Amino acid sequence: MDAATSRTIRIGTTNIGLIGLDLAINKAAADGLAEAEAMEFLYLAIKKKNYIPPNMVEKYKIALFKEYAKHLQGATGEQEGLVIRIFGPGCVSCNSLQTLVIEVLAEMNIGADIEQIHDPDEIGRAGVLQTPALMINRELKSSGLLPTRALIEQWIRDLQ
Repeated sequence: MDAATSRTIRIGTTNIGLIGLDLAINKAAADGLAEAEAMEFLYLAIKKKNYIPPNMVEKYKIALFKEYAKHLQGATGEQEGLVIRIFGPGCVSCNSLQTLVIEVLAEMNIGADIEQIHDPDEIGRAGVLQTPALMINRELKSSGLLPTRALIEQWIRDLQ
């Protein structure tokens, strides 16, 4: 049996760590569930292992379905886009890393979803032990130091 791991998704304006999301998405995809079935299945599966506030049920269902749709797009070869996460408490180094990443993307004329994570719990759930840390498309590229401009360019170029 696969271990249920935690994955963070955006629900409304908040990042929420959910246990078992990847397992539920993979099961729904393997079963070939239609949209409405998938949304309900994911919600019920996530509700078993995570607290969902009663007033947030619809937002959770929509966010879970979006993650399912992204998963299906990835399976058909469509590119999800560049997702960059910068982890840290909001220190000078963390802010410098975000500025550097934005400058590199602008020079390369590439769009990306950039998110700065300050919450210590979420930083820990992502497996980050030292900040500032840079994650590109769910892969931790650097931790505990400010990477060079050339290195960031190379990481992004390798994904193209």
